[in-house]
Amino acid sequence: MGKRGSFVARLDRKATPFLFIAPFFAVFAVFGVFPLLYTTWVSLHDWDLLAGNRGGFGFANYVELFGDPRFYNALVNTVGIFLLAAVPEFFLALGFAELLNRKLRGSTWWQTGVLVPNVVSVVAVGVVFTQLYGRDFGVVNEVLGWFGVPPVNWQAGRWSSHLAVASMVMWRWTGYNALIYLAAMQAVPQDLYEAAELDGASRWRTFWSVTVPGIRPAIAFTAVAGTVNGLQLFAEPQLFDAGGGGTGGNDRQFQTLAMYLYEKGFTKFDAGYAAALSWVVFLVCVVFAVVNYRLVRRFVSSP
Repeated sequence: MGKRGSFVARLDRKATPFLFIAPFFAVFAVFGVFPLLYTTWVSLHDWDLLAGNRGGFGFANYVELFGDPRFYNALVNTVGIFLLAAVPEFFLALGFAELLNRKLRGSTWWQTGVLVPNVVSVVAVGVVFTQLYGRDFGVVNEVLGWFGVPPVNWQAGRWSSHLAVASMVMWRWTGYNALIYLAAMQAVPQDLYEAAELDGASRWRTFWSVTVPGIRPAIAFTAVAGTVNGLQLFAEPQLFDAGGGGTGGNDRQFQTLAMYLYEKGFTKFDAGYAAALSWVVFLVCVVFAVVNYRLVRRFVSSP
């Protein structure tokens, strides 16, 4: 093989891998990088969604946002719903995964069954749960009435509406997370369980000292993904706000950041403010994801 053939071979070895991954970076540049840069540009202008750029350049949208009480109200609502949904969801998913990891009759059906809520349309989930939490004829109030609890207007109160929306989120995502944990549990080496059994460890102790640390990467993944999804919550509270105009209740008691962004961008047509809000939401997601990731790592590492 001559020098020309050797050069072509070296070029092929170096360039071919980049050619294979080039489509991904091209798509990412178009649908990832460009929207980020364009959103940044829009957030620095007085930008109407229909009329376009109306002039001005600076941080006026950010200054207005940080002085906007509705932004802080939406932030509190978002974090409140997120915590009410995420913490029970985390433990429930671990419990379901532990049960599914045992020898059960028809285990495939059980594993498929826990995923059903996640594949059901979010619109159907919203409609059903809105009916369940109805003030006058809702099943939840009917059950509470058996114990002497008076009917609750779930949409009117801040925390009652947060609980209702959080229950929708838990319904959709607990099974999904449980299957991720189950897949991780089945990869934990069996010799660790045998060693724990020889040491006389109880089933509870084995679960917390062997199983949970063994699935730490899966738990960290669900913590980060769940944080990002939870802080961008939109569909469930939007559907729960039946007849409320998409503002999260008459007093915005369950309006999330994503709902407020939608209101400013697509109802008020203030694209500049909405773009600034989207960047703040992004930063909030990053901060919470990092904090949550560190908390989970510390939690699952503790003896």
